[in-house]
Amino acid sequence: MACASCSTKDGQPKGCKNNGTCGTDSCNKLTVFDWLSNMSLPNGEKPFDWVEVRYKNGRKEYYKNTENLTLSIGDIVATQAKAGHDIGMVTLTGELVRIQMKRKNISYNEEDTLKIYRKASQKDIDIWSSARDKEEPMKVRARQFAIDLKLQMKISDIEFQGDASKATFYYTAEDRVDFRELIKVFAREFRTRIEMKQVGFRQEASRLGGIGSCGRELCCSTWLTDFRSVSTSAARYQQLSLNPQKLAGQCGKLKCCLNYELDTYLDALKNFPKTDTKIHTEKGTAVCQKTDIFKGHMWYAYEGEWNHWHKITASQANEIIDLNKKNKKIASLEEYASELMEDTKVEFENVVGQDSLTRFDSLKSNNKRKNNKRKNNKNNRNSKRKRKPQNSKNATK
Repeated sequence: MACASCSTKDGQPKGCKNNGTCGTDSCNKLTVFDWLSNMSLPNGEKPFDWVEVRYKNGRKEYYKNTENLTLSIGDIVATQAKAGHDIGMVTLTGELVRIQMKRKNISYNEEDTLKIYRKASQKDIDIWSSARDKEEPMKVRARQFAIDLKLQMKISDIEFQGDASKATFYYTAEDRVDFRELIKVFAREFRTRIEMKQVGFRQEASRLGGIGSCGRELCCSTWLTDFRSVSTSAARYQQLSLNPQKLAGQCGKLKCCLNYELDTYLDALKNFPKTDTKIHTEKGTAVCQKTDIFKGHMWYAYEGEWNHWHKITASQANEIIDLNKKNKKIASLEEYASELMEDTKVEFENVVGQDSLTRFDSLKSNNKRKNNKRKNNKNNRNSKRKRKPQNSKNATK
């Protein structure tokens, strides 16, 4: 993502001049805009002493500022890890951190909490940068080692700890994988502590990012943080074709956006009868063939006459079904379908409030006629002038 006004020169962002932490929330992935930053706290209130820190690919952790450091968004800090220290970027401070921790069910009253050591020095940043440069070539070699050991897994990403003392290998797999031998190979080749962490296919797509079929960046890598289960019934309720190539996202699973409008469709379908409910008439039994949720229409066809569909409204279908429950039948569906006959003729109106677009064409044709008329008159005059001397000469003779 990038701002419309953002551009880079020699690795430094231009435009907003905020070095990747702009207020439009566009330069960083899954960044929260601090809309409380310009508001002062009430008298006697102390600022919240927890800070949100972001690491590679949007991974976020929350740390306690025990040293009372003056931190702002964009600062590089050294944070406590299980062994050694890590390097990350501050992405949120103040009261919004309390709200984020509450939303993610993270307790800030525990004593054994992780802490922020200091602001990162130039030496810390150099070690961190050199470790980050090793990640891509290591990933290529790690994938080859997994292939040589014939393990059914995929190394999706590698993340070094800030002090370069540990490397975390993220992988995806369908089933349980015995990677004990693989860890030995990694430790022997890469000379560092190894941690293997399995992630789901949706989490892998969110970490790597990409462009969806809609033309926008993936929701999971920009703003979506919780992954709800998606089933094919969501596509059925929305009357989408069950084509796995169209319904699957970059992760190979069903698209998360199938759930966005599902609740609206479910509310609209409450007014529709079940599609497997048949309608009994004196003419015959009719079966539902199609529904239009937006217009509230349903199409029924008699058994044996599948090519002839009759359109009725959802309220009419419910009325007929209620009559069938009382052992009553209507004469035929044509009585209801005739009321829905619509005029398909489309009349276009001048909604712009201007003259006709053909006004120039008519003027052009009129000019042509005038020009042709002038040419004809001129030709007639010239012909008459040529004839007069001949007549006069013959008359003198």
